[in-house]
Amino acid sequence: MAGMTQIPTNRRHFLLTSGAAVAGAGAAWALPGQRSSSAAPGAGPARTLPRTAPARPAVRRAAPYGATTLDTAARLAGSSGYRRLTSGPGWPLVVRGELAAASTGRQDRRTPLACFIQFTDLHVVDVQSPLRSEFLRAGSPGSWRAQEALSVAGSVSLVEQANALGGGPHTGRPPAFVMSTGDNIDNHSMVELEWFLTLMSGGRITPNTGDSASFEGVQNSGLPLYWHPDDGLRDQDKKRGLPRIPGYLEAAMRPVTSPGLRMPWYSTPGNHDDLPGGCLAPQDPMLTEYITGSRKLFSVPDTDVAAFKKVLDSGDDPKSTVLKDILARNARRARTVTPDERRRMATPHEYLRAHLDPAFAGAGPVGHGYTDNHLDGDRMYYSFPVAEGVVGISIDTTYRSGHYEGSLGTEQLQWLERTLADHSSRHYDADGRLVRNDGADDAHILVFSHHHSPSMTRRPDAARAEERRHDGEEVIALLSRFPNVVAWINGHSHVNRITPHAHPTAARSFWEVNTASHLDYPQHARVIELVDNHDGTLSLFTTLIESAAPHHTDFDDLSAVGLASLYRELSYNAPGLAGMTGAVHEELAGTPADRNTELLVRRA
Repeated sequence: MAGMTQIPTNRRHFLLTSGAAVAGAGAAWALPGQRSSSAAPGAGPARTLPRTAPARPAVRRAAPYGATTLDTAARLAGSSGYRRLTSGPGWPLVVRGELAAASTGRQDRRTPLACFIQFTDLHVVDVQSPLRSEFLRAGSPGSWRAQEALSVAGSVSLVEQANALGGGPHTGRPPAFVMSTGDNIDNHSMVELEWFLTLMSGGRITPNTGDSASFEGVQNSGLPLYWHPDDGLRDQDKKRGLPRIPGYLEAAMRPVTSPGLRMPWYSTPGNHDDLPGGCLAPQDPMLTEYITGSRKLFSVPDTDVAAFKKVLDSGDDPKSTVLKDILARNARRARTVTPDERRRMATPHEYLRAHLDPAFAGAGPVGHGYTDNHLDGDRMYYSFPVAEGVVGISIDTTYRSGHYEGSLGTEQLQWLERTLADHSSRHYDADGRLVRNDGADDAHILVFSHHHSPSMTRRPDAARAEERRHDGEEVIALLSRFPNVVAWINGHSHVNRITPHAHPTAARSFWEVNTASHLDYPQHARVIELVDNHDGTLSLFTTLIESAAPHHTDFDDLSAVGLASLYRELSYNAPGLAGMTGAVHEELAGTPADRNTELLVRRA
C-alpha cells in the first residue's frame, strides 16, 4: 500500500520472547528514537459440583510482563484439530504515510505528548444468566464461546499486563490512563457491572451466580451442543479436539482477586452495557422477570433457532418480541435454576451511579469520566484531559431502545461540535468556510466511542423518539471540519482495523483506530502514543498488547494464571477458526498495517 513502510521487529529481550520474566520494575523515560525496557512483578438437570474436589496444584510460570506484540505474539502450532498456542516472533512496526509524509530524522526530533492504553469489548459475562441465548449455537457455532466462563480471569490478566507496562514502547512515557471503549459487560446486568468495576478498580470477584455450590449453565447440561470440560460426554467440541479438564467448572467459579489498574481509567458505553444481549429492549417487563428468575432455556427447536437468527442477521427491530415468543413457546423445555436478583438489568441511571460510587474509584478519577451532572438526563458523554495540550472526547453511540448498531442523536452531535470548537482556534463550517476562534484553547483531539463508523446507522431510537439520529458518515464529516482531530478510537467490530479518513485539505484528515475484542480471538488491547515530530506532522503509535498470561497452556494448571492462558487458547480454537487460512485470520487480527503502526497526520 502506498505510504506504508514495514520496519523489522526489534526483539529487544530474548527473555520476554521466550516467556521468562525480566527482573526489575518500572521504566525510565526513553531518549528520542529509543524504546524503553520495561518490566514488572509478577441432557438432565444441572449436576452439583463437589464441594471437596481435590485441588490441583497452581503451576505458575513466568509471563512476558511488560511485553508488547512488537516483542512476541501468540501463534497457533500444528495444522489441524485442537491447536496449541506457542510464543511466536513479534509483529513489525508499519509506518503509514497516507495522510502525511514520513520525513527522515523525525525519530531524533520528536517529543512525546501522550501515552495511554485502550481496552475494548471485555464482555465480562455471567455465563449462567437465564437471558443468554446460547441455544443459537445450533444454527451458528460462534453464538456460544467455549472460553467465556473464563472472562474474569482473562480480564484480570489484562489488567496485570497494563500495570506491568512501565512505559510506551516508542516514547518510554508511562501510560497515563486506560480507556475502555464499551461492551465492558455482556448481559446488561448489575452483577456483571459490579464485576467489571471491581476488575478495573481492584478487589475480589466471585464469577458465579445462582447456586453458590453448583454450576447451572450449559457446560454441564448433558447437551452435546456445548463443551463439557469436566466429564467424558462426547460433545461436538470434544469431537473437534477440545480437551477434557476435570475441575474446570469449579475453578471457573472460584474467586479471583484483581489488583486493579494502577493508573486512572475511563469508561465509554457500548451496546452490551446499555442493552440485554447487546440488542434487546431494556427493562421489558417479561425479560426483566426472566433474567432474575428460576427458569432457563438450554435448547430450542431448530425452527426457533432459525427464526431468532433471521431477525438478528436482518437487523430488524422486533428481536425482543421474537425472543419472548420463543421463551413462551418453549416454557416446558426450560430447566429449573436458582433465581438471583443480582442479575437484574441496570438502568442507565444505575450504570452511572455505579461508576460514581467511591468504592469503585480505584486509581481515579471518581466516576471514570462521569460526574453527578451526568445523572441529569442520564448522559454518558464527556470530555477529559489526556495530557497537556491533548483532549479526549468520549461519545455515547448506543441505541437505548434496543439495537446492536450505533448512532448519535442531534443533541449529542451538537454538543460534540461545540466541544471540538472549544479546543480549536480554527475550523471549517459545514460549507467549507474557515472559522476562527482566537479564544479557543487549542489542543490535539482524540475521540473515543464504542461503535466504529461502519456500524453507525440512522434508524430511529424509540427511547429518544424526538431526536433525529446521525450515522458514521455524518460523524466523519463533522470530525473532518476540525484540523485538531488526530484520531477516532473505537471497538465493537471485534476486529483490528485502522482506516485513514483523507480530506482534500490535508490538515483536515484523521485516522480511525478500531481495536479487536478481548473476549474473542485475537484478544488484544492497544498502547497508544502521540508524539510531535517537529516537522509539521504528528505520529500516533498503536501497539497491540496481549494479557500477561503465558502463551503456553497447561491443562493441569487451574490457577487464575492457568485459566487466563486457557481463556486465550480456547478463543484461538473457536469453531472454524483454528483451521482457517491466514487470510481469514487477518480479517480478525488485521493485516500488519492494522496492528503495530506509526500513523502520520498533519499537525494543525
